[in-house]
Amino acid sequence: MQIRALPLFCLSAGFVALASLAFIQKPATVKAATTPAVYTPTYTAAGDLIPPLDYRNWVYLTTGFNMSYTPKTASDGSPMQMFDNVFVNPEAYRSFLETGTWPDKTVMVLEGREAASKGSINKSGNFQSGGVMGLEIHVRDEKRFPGKWAFFDVESETRATLFPQTANCYSCHAEHAAVDTTFVQFYPTLLPIAQKKNTLSPRYLKDVADDSAK
Repeated sequence: MQIRALPLFCLSAGFVALASLAFIQKPATVKAATTPAVYTPTYTAAGDLIPPLDYRNWVYLTTGFNMSYTPKTASDGSPMQMFDNVFVNPEAYRSFLETGTWPDKTVMVLEGREAASKGSINKSGNFQSGGVMGLEIHVRDEKRFPGKWAFFDVESETRATLFPQTANCYSCHAEHAAVDTTFVQFYPTLLPIAQKKNTLSPRYLKDVADDSAK
């Protein structure tokens, strides 16, 4: 299965050029509630998504490391190592456990943090360092978007802008995603559920078969 160097979401070229999204760190926007309120995708009159800033109270799915369509570099041109953490709204997660697929109004958040290797007592490997470098959101809103799903880039605490339908993320997710347009093949706790429920996409199964034949 030739799905190497792919991101879990879009990870646009400008993603790592962003300064740390300091508003994510504000205590006022990170609630300590153990049961977050139900989040329904809400949009501005201009079509921007209002981002769910309490996503860290949602269900954690997985972390990718250096997954991207293209090499990522820092502002000075040096290589940048990144961790990508994925969270999903609890309602969608519970539905997936029962059905093996995602319901309407599923919202996934991809959080990027820079990797570091030197710090404290660490002698090898990498750990997540500093603030959030970027956020992207994958939304299923069947009545609003062609293909049911859309990708957004979070620019502020009140605005996430829509990626155009011509962005690579749409075609890649459509062609290689394990369930619907989501990369469940990279979610180790969910892939077995999709296998059991027989919800794996024909496109993904073809990728697996092609890879096994090599």
